[in-house]
Order: sequence, then C-alpha cells, then structure tokens
Amino acid sequence: MAFILPILYIDLYFERYPSVKLYMEATKEVAHDKGYVETLFGRRLYLSEINSRNGMRRQYAERTAINAPMQGTAADIIKMTMINLHEALLNSEIDARIVMQVHDELVFEVAEKDIESLTDMVRKEMESAAELDVPLLVDIGVGDNWDEAH
Repeated sequence: MAFILPILYIDLYFERYPSVKLYMEATKEVAHDKGYVETLFGRRLYLSEINSRNGMRRQYAERTAINAPMQGTAADIIKMTMINLHEALLNSEIDARIVMQVHDELVFEVAEKDIESLTDMVRKEMESAAELDVPLLVDIGVGDNWDEAH
C-alpha cells in the first residue's frame, strides 16, 4: 500500500524561501502595532481595518500591509525616475519625451537620431534611481510602436 502526501505549492515556496515568510509575519506585526506600513522612502499607507474584529476585513488589511511596501517602493522609484528623466531631457539636446508610464515601464517618443543617447540616459537614470541591496536592472526595447518595443 502506498501513501500520497500532496504538498501545496505555497508550502514548498515558503520552505525554499523562509525569509519571505518571516518578512510577511514581521510586516503584519508592524502594521498591527503602528496601524500603517511604509515604503523604503517613508511614504505611509494607513490601514484602518488592520485590527478589525471582522476577520475578512482584517485579513484584507494584512494582505495589503504585506504587498504595499514592495509595490509602493516600486511606485516611488518609478516616479523619482520620471522626475529625473524629465529634468535630464530638458537639459539635453535629445529630441524625446516621456509618453506614459505602465507599472515599472516608461514609454518614450524619440527621434531616430537620438535613440542611442536616450537609451543610455534612461538606463543610467533607472538603474541608479535607488540604492537597494539588489541591483535595479533595466531592459530596453525599441520599436515603431509599443508592441514592437516589447
């Protein structure tokens, strides 16, 4: 007779990356104590339901507490990058402009002659936007439209 013991993917993930579980628990604890979480740059998200008696509301606030510091820090970084790139473009001869932001991606319109200069500028500004324990790596695509650039 054989026994089957299914292991949930999430359990296997936390087994392989125990520091993620520790981060999640520590973040929830801070949120419960302070009522908010912060990005690496100090921007706060207040969680009014973090100590709710309603379990569903409390769990939603806990999930938000875990997610917000990472996603909020990424948002802070892209916003700082856009400000820096806007200033750099104003002070350059590069014929380009920021068209839009999509999550952690920036889309530019650029004259053909300035593609290489803009690519160098964007890579430099994005990779140096924040001092983190892990490097910020940037992939750059070029095309006649957003789809081709991917």
